[in-house]
Amino acid sequence: MARLSKPMMGFMLLCCLAVLTEAEYIKYKDPKQPVGARIKDLMKRMTLEEKIGQMVQIERSVATPDVMKQYFIGSVLSGGGSVPAPKASAETWINAVNEIQKGSLSTRLGIPMIYGIDAVHGHNNVYNATIFPHNVGLGVTRDPQLVKKIGEATALEVRATGIPYVFAPCIAVCRDPRWGRCYESYSEDPKIVQSMTEIIPGLQGELPAKSRKGIPFVAGKQKVAACAKHFVGDGGTTKGIDENNTVISLNGLLSIHMPAYYNSISKGVATVMVSYSSWNGKRMHANRDLVTGFLKDKLKFKGFVISDWQGIDRITSPPHLNYSYSVEAGVGAGIDMIMIPYNFTEFIDELTYQVKKNIIPMSRIDDAVKRILRVKFVMGIFENPLADFSLVNQLGSKEHRELAREAVRKSLVLLKNGKSADKPLLPLPKKTAKILVAGSHADNLGNQCGGWTITWQGLGSNDLTIGTTILNAVKNTVDHTTQVVYNENPDAEFVKSNKFSFAIVVVGEPTYAEMYGDSFNLSIPEPGPSTIHNVCGAVKCVVVVISGRPVVIQPYLATLDALVAAWLPGTEGQGVADLLFGDFGFSGKLARTWFKTVDQLPMNIGDPHYDPLFPFGFGLTTKPTKN
Repeated sequence: MARLSKPMMGFMLLCCLAVLTEAEYIKYKDPKQPVGARIKDLMKRMTLEEKIGQMVQIERSVATPDVMKQYFIGSVLSGGGSVPAPKASAETWINAVNEIQKGSLSTRLGIPMIYGIDAVHGHNNVYNATIFPHNVGLGVTRDPQLVKKIGEATALEVRATGIPYVFAPCIAVCRDPRWGRCYESYSEDPKIVQSMTEIIPGLQGELPAKSRKGIPFVAGKQKVAACAKHFVGDGGTTKGIDENNTVISLNGLLSIHMPAYYNSISKGVATVMVSYSSWNGKRMHANRDLVTGFLKDKLKFKGFVISDWQGIDRITSPPHLNYSYSVEAGVGAGIDMIMIPYNFTEFIDELTYQVKKNIIPMSRIDDAVKRILRVKFVMGIFENPLADFSLVNQLGSKEHRELAREAVRKSLVLLKNGKSADKPLLPLPKKTAKILVAGSHADNLGNQCGGWTITWQGLGSNDLTIGTTILNAVKNTVDHTTQVVYNENPDAEFVKSNKFSFAIVVVGEPTYAEMYGDSFNLSIPEPGPSTIHNVCGAVKCVVVVISGRPVVIQPYLATLDALVAAWLPGTEGQGVADLLFGDFGFSGKLARTWFKTVDQLPMNIGDPHYDPLFPFGFGLTTKPTKN
């Protein structure tokens, strides 16, 4: 064989290097390429197995690195209360999320997974996170800029734990307080709910000017992908029964339950979650006309649509009765990512079979995967798939707790102040001989935070997370010479014999979340009514009601001197004392109608039979006292 000259060998070596370099250039991995070009390049490299994997979201507890690698899983979530360790630190969370992510990155194409979590009033699964008031209180503030700041703070705390995606905000319009999720709704009025979608640019970042409508947007590593939920009509079910049927005309659906979705999409929301509920008898998880026809085609939503927890199973009654039908109906309706969360191999096998048999067209799979990849590219998760520790100090930071305290102050509604208008009880004096603090919710951080706090249904205790109870807030606020006596449920004799200057009674609902929170009587459970009776019958008293919605209060109204609706204020109970003792004035106005009796329900502003105890928009005001 003829020997090559040195220049010739050099030339050939350069050619080989050029070929190798070209082979190494992968368009979808190049952040300088337009998102559309990256999606197209990646899609043409993917097998059916890899595409279906992207459509699957599984629970953290089954998401091992091996599972991620073997099944090409596209997403992982923490369900309510699902944590890597009890009272886990931000660092523990980051390590757990990164460990799962490494499994995804080790696949042939290295497509990163997206980790999602419910952060519905702050980063609510995580120990030491700032817990903000639930939406029912935030609607009272009618302050979109405050809610935007809460979105910004929540995004930082979620990213502090290595998580880039939240299942929030809930933009339900709760029309019946008997619904156990009513506290997740800002108001019965769609206009207030629309204004509160300002939380989305807080979570995701401000949409750049001249953005195309419906294109998802997430502004980098300090922001998270948001999720508008639950599409659509979840707050309008018959008798407020969770996951029930919303019976309403198309015009009613579009004018009451849909408006906040227009705002969410125009603000670049990345994802939309489908509701468990039905509309006029048809399950939303199977409603192609609304999910594909309206949301995707008419509203031009270009992010991805995600199911709720086991949502496609619940297309049938009982759930999982006919799984092949559920997969066909759910994916066919336009759901792109399926929250499974455990039996993922069953779903993968069934969907693969249906595609191979042309039951579900390949075009539907491609639409789903393009949308999921679009969100992942827009988020920058391909460039930064692993979280670092740079934001850990944001979790429960002093600034965020101060913001939550401000939100508490603005969310309280003063419903009664004094037996007569000319003799108000509030604001209370800080300097007095002796005051009584009573009630099941006065020294109970868990009750104060409500459901979706550390666990799914919430916990009635003080060791669930870090915060300030209302009792401790009172002690922090009064003059050092004022004696504060705490008795959870005193009898009338104790109250009479102690010569208290006045009493603060804090009572309300136990913690609950969806399903378990549905209530047909909306009463304050014992010993709440007994405590009101024993205390307020013997001494001047202000009753603070901790609840996720209006509750039956009319029978006690004459007995008490002042009444405050505090909703579910979260970890910063100091905000309650700020108003009771006059450091700030009451300003909140009801964003929900307060009924007289449950027989009136549903009853919303504008209804012909409107006869409330306290009307929508009601709220007494006070001025701060000069110290």
